[in-house]
Amino acid sequence: MAGLMGYRELHRTVKLRLGVGFCQRFLDIMLVPLMVIHFSGLYGAALAGLMTLGTAVVAIGGTLAGGHLADVHGRRPILLLGELGGVLCFAGLALVNSPLGGGSGVLTYLLYLGAAGCAAIALPAGEAMIVDVSTPENRTTVYTLKYWSINVAFMLGSLTGGFLYTGFFFHLLLAGALVNLGIFLVTLLAIGETSPGGTAGGLTAMLAGYVSVARDRIFLRLVLAALLIRAIEVQISTYIAVRLSSDFTPQRLLDIGPWHLTVDGVNTLGILRAVNTFLVVCLGLFAGRLFGRLSEERRLMAGIVVFTAGYAVWAVSGDVWVLIGAAVVVTVGELMNAPVKQTLLANLVPASDRTKYMAAYGLAIRLGLVVGSVCVSLGSVLPSWGMAALYVVFGATAIQLYRSLFRNLGDRAALLEGARSGD
Repeated sequence: MAGLMGYRELHRTVKLRLGVGFCQRFLDIMLVPLMVIHFSGLYGAALAGLMTLGTAVVAIGGTLAGGHLADVHGRRPILLLGELGGVLCFAGLALVNSPLGGGSGVLTYLLYLGAAGCAAIALPAGEAMIVDVSTPENRTTVYTLKYWSINVAFMLGSLTGGFLYTGFFFHLLLAGALVNLGIFLVTLLAIGETSPGGTAGGLTAMLAGYVSVARDRIFLRLVLAALLIRAIEVQISTYIAVRLSSDFTPQRLLDIGPWHLTVDGVNTLGILRAVNTFLVVCLGLFAGRLFGRLSEERRLMAGIVVFTAGYAVWAVSGDVWVLIGAAVVVTVGELMNAPVKQTLLANLVPASDRTKYMAAYGLAIRLGLVVGSVCVSLGSVLPSWGMAALYVVFGATAIQLYRSLFRNLGDRAALLEGARSGD
């Protein structure tokens, strides 16, 4: 398997960060939906929604602060700070929700808020650390492995959380504390500093740094392109989910002798998600071999075309087998474009402000969720073919933006190299 062969040749820190990332994603997928369910049961859906929004706001603030602090103090101290905070918050969550803790909803929320903030503070440093110790030649391999491991974590985390929530909430939180402790110990004992930082500190310097990022026109084009792709990706959880649940006519999926399997829109949505995740897990490590003959630019462009076409079919079709076929198309498009997008980001970001750029990129991608929410409202006005056309516009615009970035990539690399030489 090409992916595993590439893995053996990677820097030790990259291997450890990929393993840590898997554990963090597994924990996130396992617990976040369950926390929303927990708060909804305690306070009702409306207040639980506001509490979730509060968590998102804290995460945004933590990401911005973490991006700046890692450029000032170095990657490792900020990672250790965030990960130690995660250990303490999850230990507190487990204690509060233990048989002896009383299960206070207020304390549970405050500790959960703290855990989200600590994870956000550590995130940009962890992302930048992978870029620090990878090379332009192996970054596509790194991000292919990362993409694959995240999907494995998604599959396993969803199953674990879904089956163990009832009656095992305390045990899941305790497991979260232990996983966070293991992550902290790995960073403390096995991961060294990859960039010592040294930029100016303070709130004024932080704001000036992010203003400088916002003035980088090449980076803004990259962000806009990624945002448009993300806006398409989230449609499976927004407009397409609503359309399938309300407009899909129940139909037979399988006929095996006297046994018939009939599915409705919600069942079909689950099948599409399962097919997508299963195929990524099975094929993700072979992506390099499957698409290795294509240049990174052609692979990205073709991937966006295929990916967008699959989503356009999802937007209009009412036939379950056509939708499943489109899920295969979407997955192929994802496997083609997802690692290249991350590689392009890594190659365009200046090393001196790497974590700020990573933080800004991550926050901008969150705006894709906002666009996805807006598309639900648009879908109540536009016909399904109109939504499919909108996805095509998003995809075509992203292709043009990425194409311009590849044209500028050589000049950008020379500029960054000149800046390093000047240092």
